[in-house]
Amino acid sequence: MADYIQETLTPGHLKKAKLMFFFSRYPTSSLLKAYFLDIQFTRCITSQLIKWFSNFREFYYIQMEKFARQAVSEGVMDSSGLIVTRDSELYRILNMHYNKGNDFEVPGGFLDVATLTLQEFFNALRAGKDSDPSWKKPIYKIISKLDSEIPNLFKSSSCPKELIQN
Repeated sequence: MADYIQETLTPGHLKKAKLMFFFSRYPTSSLLKAYFLDIQFTRCITSQLIKWFSNFREFYYIQMEKFARQAVSEGVMDSSGLIVTRDSELYRILNMHYNKGNDFEVPGGFLDVATLTLQEFFNALRAGKDSDPSWKKPIYKIISKLDSEIPNLFKSSSCPKELIQN
């Protein structure tokens, strides 16, 4: 249990939530309560945290669609060559957004999820599915099942020092 229960979210909580996004794109309110032990949860705080993750997902999916459209326009024919690595521009953009200080080692599992997301967007665009207004929903459904366990280290405080490399 935390030493001090806060009634508001801080910039440290936002940083922690952004880092948690590398593991979980679709956290439940009960999962959030388990990892933000120093927060006095109210309806307002819960909805703010959920809104943060919604905004994180929106940015993530916008970038995926942008890079998938770019690949289509460049004439890429097969999604298997679209791989998100630590050297790729897409990774750089995502890392800068969620891990601004680059002081957290992004888990390899996130690269796998990002690669699959990019490939799913690419395949849907190549198949012309974007003419349907709800074309992204099947992709969201696939990605929502790929959340991984968040390390217990995240339970310690708003942004545990252990998460930041020295």
